[in-house]
Amino acid sequence: MAQHATAEGTAAYARRFDGQLAPAHFRAACGWSVSSIGLGTYLGDADSRTDEQYRNATRVAVERGCNLIDGAINYRFQRSERSIGEALAALTRAQSIRREEVVVSTKGGYLPFDAAPPRDPSQWFYDTFVVTGVATVDDMVAGCHCMTPAYLRHQLATSLRNLRLRCVDIYYLHNPETQLGAVSREVFLERLGVAFAQLEEAAAAGQIQRYGVATWNGLRQPEAARDHLSLAEMVRIAEQVGGRQHHFRVVQVPFNLAMPEALTRQNQRVDGTLLPLLSAAAQLGITVIASASLLQGRLSGGLPAALSSVFANLESDAQRALQFVRSAPGVTTALVGMKQLAHVEENLTLARLSPASPTQFMQLFRHSDPPQ
Repeated sequence: MAQHATAEGTAAYARRFDGQLAPAHFRAACGWSVSSIGLGTYLGDADSRTDEQYRNATRVAVERGCNLIDGAINYRFQRSERSIGEALAALTRAQSIRREEVVVSTKGGYLPFDAAPPRDPSQWFYDTFVVTGVATVDDMVAGCHCMTPAYLRHQLATSLRNLRLRCVDIYYLHNPETQLGAVSREVFLERLGVAFAQLEEAAAAGQIQRYGVATWNGLRQPEAARDHLSLAEMVRIAEQVGGRQHHFRVVQVPFNLAMPEALTRQNQRVDGTLLPLLSAAAQLGITVIASASLLQGRLSGGLPAALSSVFANLESDAQRALQFVRSAPGVTTALVGMKQLAHVEENLTLARLSPASPTQFMQLFRHSDPPQ
């Protein structure tokens, strides 16, 4: 049995839903068949009740056609990763799924407390990282972010234990643009190259399959902004440390009706031409996963009239907002936080429907611009 997602496994998962879900619900990405709606695990209290909700939501989502599950080591103080791991272990024990059918992604870079905030964060940091030689105070940026090789090795090993996996399919550097608030771009690019080299080593060791960056601001910012990230520059760095067969293949970026920059802002320079992120990624062979598809639930009501008109066949504003994201050209998967089973049911109803056609999607822009 494979210890990671495979082309054959994810294709078999997609075939399981033939006649039940729309064929276009599954997209080709990184050699896998990936669902157009993915489960995010960012929000929620750090308590056992929320742990149980995420376990149940993960189980039901996978059973209903969602095979991309996304977490991060710092989400809910490592509890989201652990909830994902428990849910996937239960599903595989019950033979509901095989490991190779599901794409699991997580992130490293931020300091993660363990289950709950410690009484003395400084002492916890000293005991956990300094005494063990994992990181020093000087390695930290903004008191919370680090991407040195030793730190990334430690965090990946911890994530694998939390997730109960031998291999993570996608491993993201989490908001690396945080570093640009404290160091020059030259130093940042050096650090990024060292981090990418470490992730290439992890890929060679079979601990990850692909890596990338999960950003909040970096890939959306204007080219002149201090915290702007250049996708082409990151691809060049990956080629320098990993060769043409490097494993930098995925980025995660906020994209929704209130944050449309990945589609509308020309901020990525490729061969001298400024392009929107989605166009640049397509040209560079990078998969784009959209995060914050509903902007943490704030886009579930009061949407523009044009959206209700174009997507009149849908039942709720949440579905219309999610349909907008999964229909955007260049987006592979729209991540949406789901811990309530009612939300899993509502959101995955869309899997039975095809995404909007290009003509239908562009009607939104003829009616009015997306909100800025």
